[in-house]
Amino acid sequence: MKISAELESDTDGESETGVPSGSGSGLVVAVDGPSGAGKSTTSRRVASALGLRYLDTGAMYRALTWWLLQRGVDVSDAATVAGLAAGPVIEVGTDPETPWTRVDGSDVSAAIRTQEVTGAVSAVAVVPQVRAHLIAQQREIIAAAPGIVAEGRDIGTVVAPDATLKVFLTADSAARAQRRTAEAAWSTQDQVDRRDHLDAAQSGRAQDAVEIDSTGLDLDEVVATIVRLARERAATPYQQSPRQKSR
Repeated sequence: MKISAELESDTDGESETGVPSGSGSGLVVAVDGPSGAGKSTTSRRVASALGLRYLDTGAMYRALTWWLLQRGVDVSDAATVAGLAAGPVIEVGTDPETPWTRVDGSDVSAAIRTQEVTGAVSAVAVVPQVRAHLIAQQREIIAAAPGIVAEGRDIGTVVAPDATLKVFLTADSAARAQRRTAEAAWSTQDQVDRRDHLDAAQSGRAQDAVEIDSTGLDLDEVVATIVRLARERAATPYQQSPRQKSR
């Protein structure tokens, strides 16, 4: 596990979950990382442990991609995709125990996890107009929440650069491919590598993020590490410090 962090918090009081609560905006935990690193499961578990809301930003890009595919849109046509970016009404549930995704009022939570959508979402997510539209919605959700764990590929760098805690969750490509295969039998390491390549522009790590390599860790260990860091960040006012790494 690599840790390189700069502490910066200003809170007072403490909630029943052990996370201090201040008079300003709530605790925001940003979890970024590549496909198959375990972001979704980890983020949901962390949100539940801390009593926070949960936001899967990737589900929003998948929802738009699903909507476009349903209409026969060529997702490689960036101009067409850009013109339709604001077409559907996309909603996501923020309860970590029962998250859901809706498009124009219809639940598409399962439909957006298909191989077809997975293979097309990167082309949609890279379109600037799509990103601008969905990032604006994501920021609204984060701002409205009393506290939230938001996960995706550019949360700490773009969506919530002032997050209380930023985590970059990664694992080697073989481990990530194995996890993706466990979720969807059609997933392969070649597909994971392809997603890494296509999503590289949106996958930067924030300089002040804590990097956790989950290759040799189980889920409980990863969750416990992030929960501990979140409580430390929320409890202790801090100033910028030199980047440190430890294993």
